Amino acid sequence: MTKIESRVDSEIDILTSQLQQLIRVPSVSAKKQLTVIQCAKLVSEIMTNAGIKSELLKLDDNSEQIPPLVYGEVRSKSNPNGKTILFYNHYDVQPPEPIELWDDDPFSGKIDGNFIFGRGASDDKGELITRIKAVEYFLKEVGDVPCNVKFLIEGEEEIGSSHLEEYLTKYREKFRCDAVIWEFGNVDEHERPIISLGMKGLLCVELNVMCANTDLHSSWAVLVENPAWRLVHALKTIRDENGTIIIKNWYDDIRDFSPEELECIKQEDFDISNFKKNYGLSNVFNENDIDKVKKAHVGGVTSNISGLFSGYVNEGSKTVLPSTAMAKLDFRLVPDMLPQKQFQLLREHLDKNGFKDIELKFLSGEPACRIPLNNEFVKLVEMCAIEEYGKVVKSISSAGTGPMWYFNKILECPCVSIGCTYKYSRIHSPNEFARIDLIKKTTKCIGNIMEKFGKSKEDN
Repeated sequence: MTKIESRVDSEIDILTSQLQQLIRVPSVSAKKQLTVIQCAKLVSEIMTNAGIKSELLKLDDNSEQIPPLVYGEVRSKSNPNGKTILFYNHYDVQPPEPIELWDDDPFSGKIDGNFIFGRGASDDKGELITRIKAVEYFLKEVGDVPCNVKFLIEGEEEIGSSHLEEYLTKYREKFRCDAVIWEFGNVDEHERPIISLGMKGLLCVELNVMCANTDLHSSWAVLVENPAWRLVHALKTIRDENGTIIIKNWYDDIRDFSPEELECIKQEDFDISNFKKNYGLSNVFNENDIDKVKKAHVGGVTSNISGLFSGYVNEGSKTVLPSTAMAKLDFRLVPDMLPQKQFQLLREHLDKNGFKDIELKFLSGEPACRIPLNNEFVKLVEMCAIEEYGKVVKSISSAGTGPMWYFNKILECPCVSIGCTYKYSRIHSPNEFARIDLIKKTTKCIGNIMEKFGKSKEDN
């Protein structure tokens, strides 16, 4: 056991205490709370106390409504001209609702045995603390880091990273690096870390229908169109009952899997029975064709209704014909689909099917990204993960979305996901938790990555 690994074990109570501090600040970016900025300041304080030079970055003096970006840096004394690794994370979290489904306060940071509960415990404060502590332990043990280290920690990831591209462009030289460790990484039910080499893209939209200037008595339904029904009819034209999107030309720009990617997908494990059991599901699309399931998970597009509202939804009944109806949809995209183009296809589809009256709003969008399997940094991360966990799974892409495309495009460096988030840790759901044993392992793994990356000068 190295000195760094020993320190991880001996100071785990301090690590979890600082994670509790972070969880207890409700940094819900969707609600634009002042506590979001409070959390940014706390992150910066924790980094400074760890020996990491830290500052809050803004886009301009008039950007008070935009959460600041927390930047951190440690230059290697022994290897100042060596490689630079950048840790990308975020300090904002999803809303905790529905509150009534939580066993405890969503921001309690309660520890129960091997588990720490609370919104952000895994996504993404638990992941962030492993990166900070790995750097801190090097500084405490040897007074130096084996490679140059940078941190980029944003406060808008959960609402689409709407200003990240501007930050990356404005501070491009400050963020310049050779490789990025992404903000999270899953660990599967077999205790294997999943190294993900990509992220799906995302298009979020809102549909609004208005059929009258006020709510009406429902007896008028014999004469007046109900906006909820009109919205349902429109939604029905977007995808079929098997999940296939039926918008013309929707799939035209999709990049085919390479032979190497297909082989990687084939090697991935996906336990359908366990998946169904954990989420109480009675069926899964294509569950009798495991190859289709695997391909869809890492490279399939989706059309999802994330919110639907019209009329009276409280206890009991109310015979009302609502005047408006609204739906929020998100579409997962894959390389080389562009959110703006897909949005236009959706608008054209609604128009051609007789729904020109439906207002369509573009809420947010991010392109997809995929790093080549044969990249040298990918190999290094895989080696380090095997040394700590004994086994590893490589995935060509996460099923989720993040702004990886912007890093790859603007900073021109590979991004690899590795982390401590247990596959069923209920992120974005009530009773989110992180496993402390996985936090410890990942902190050690991050330290190992830094050490090996610092020795990889010959790859420059």
